[in-house]
Amino acid sequence: MDEPIGFRSFVEQRERQLLRLAWSLTGSRQQGEDLAQAALVRLWQRWYRLMPGVEPWPYLRRITVSLYLTDRRRRWHGEIPHDQLPDRADDDRMADSDNQQLIGRWLAGLGPRQRTVVVLRYLADLTVEETAEAMDCAPGTVKSQAARALATLRGVATADTIGEDS
Repeated sequence: MDEPIGFRSFVEQRERQLLRLAWSLTGSRQQGEDLAQAALVRLWQRWYRLMPGVEPWPYLRRITVSLYLTDRRRRWHGEIPHDQLPDRADDDRMADSDNQQLIGRWLAGLGPRQRTVVVLRYLADLTVEETAEAMDCAPGTVKSQAARALATLRGVATADTIGEDS
C-alpha cells in the first residue's frame, strides 16, 4: 500500500502533541505509545477521506479519545500482572519530574471520561466546545464531568498536602 500524500509530514509535525495527549490519557508511556500508534493506523486508513486543505489534527485527536474511551470500557485489557516489573527505559520523559508523577497519580484516580475531560480541557487547552466535539458529547456533559473531576482532584490534592505535613 502506498503512503498517502502528506501523511508522513503531518505525523512528523504532530507526533509530540499526539504522544503527550496519549500519555496523559493513559498515564503510561507504553500504553500511550500503543494508543498513539492505534490512532495513527486509523488515521492512515481514512486519510484519503479527508478534504484537501482541512487540518487533520482535530480528527486524529477525536480518534485518539474514542479509542481510549472504548478501550477503557472493556473488561479485559490483555495484561497479566507480574510480581516483578521490567526495567524502566532511561528516556522515560513522562516520569522525570516529581510533579508529573504526582499529577499522573491524581489523574489515575479519575474515571476515564473525567480524566479525558481534564486532559483535553486543561492539558491540551481545548475549549468546552472542542472537548465536546473530540469526545462526541454535549458541552454540558463536558462541564459537568470537569466540575466533578476538579472536585475529586481538589480532595486528593488536599489529602496529599495534609499527608505531607504529618
